Amino acid sequence: MRYHHTKNKGDLGVLNAAADLARKGWDVLWPMTEHAAYDLVANRGAVFIKVQVKYRTMKRGSLFVDFRSAWADRHGVHLVPIDKDAIDLICIYCPDTESCYYVDPKTCPSSVCLRVLEPANNQRKNVRRAVDYKKLPWKYWTEDEKKNRHARQGSNLRAGN
Repeated sequence: MRYHHTKNKGDLGVLNAAADLARKGWDVLWPMTEHAAYDLVANRGAVFIKVQVKYRTMKRGSLFVDFRSAWADRHGVHLVPIDKDAIDLICIYCPDTESCYYVDPKTCPSSVCLRVLEPANNQRKNVRRAVDYKKLPWKYWTEDEKKNRHARQGSNLRAGN
């Protein structure tokens, strides 16, 4: 196996995303084709989330994802913007951190940059911290998850944290 081959990296990203989603309590469904806009579907109860997975290594402390698909044929390299209506979520798998980060593509224009390491200049404004994207977006949380988060926040406030 050629470990660094693009297809192998994509497969590793999808497998790690599936494992992460399963650990978070989601069932994982696989499309019967490689030509779907999404790589897998996460399911819990009546909720189905179409997930496109991106494998990205860290560069200068960040993960950068352009919201486009690329392929090559005898006519050259083709770049097409992703159809944000065809997917619900982008999962970015980073082998450097061995973590998955979940981004709602509708909340970003044409790309996203997640900061894994703290900026050298201590910039805080307009920085998307990768750690804030380890959980799925709020709209996919169950009522119990939302209640538990509010309860933890309340106990932290009472403890003075």
